[in-house]
Amino acid sequence: MKDSPRQLSDNTGEGLPVRSRARRFQSGFTLLELIITLTIVAILAAGTVPVARNMIKRQRELELRRSLREIRKAIDTYKAACENGQVGPLDRKVDDECYPPNLDILIEGIHPPNKANTTIRFLRRMPIDPFTGKDDWGMRSVQDDPGSSSWGGQNVFDVFSKATGTALDGKTQYKDW
Repeated sequence: MKDSPRQLSDNTGEGLPVRSRARRFQSGFTLLELIITLTIVAILAAGTVPVARNMIKRQRELELRRSLREIRKAIDTYKAACENGQVGPLDRKVDDECYPPNLDILIEGIHPPNKANTTIRFLRRMPIDPFTGKDDWGMRSVQDDPGSSSWGGQNVFDVFSKATGTALDGKTQYKDW
């Protein structure tokens, strides 16, 4: 008789086995427990959404800084090559102050005057602006005002993002980077 459940002798169990009586009181979660649990989960989820958005924006800002640095380094390398006499007259404009005439020449490359079949490239490809999703960058020439957003067309002295928006610091605009 080890396997058979004991019968209750008092009137509280009404003759039910002990196991059946215990199951009757463990029917599941109450509605209050479910509401409390869902409220806690909703609060935690609401707290993680802004953190995730900031993390994505921070990654885009880092990518924008990297892209701008890469293009600016290519412009500086072109200028150094020009000053060293490696840029031929066909790759230059008059009065360009040794800056590239456009951004495309950084990808297409230049042909040094002393080396017939040699091409020097400064960029493999134009970096994509992570905020606009395009490789269309704002340009400034030496003759342009430092704060201008229009390009005079003489040469490319600097580049900037065409993205409209404010950085995570809440003060600077992406176009001013």
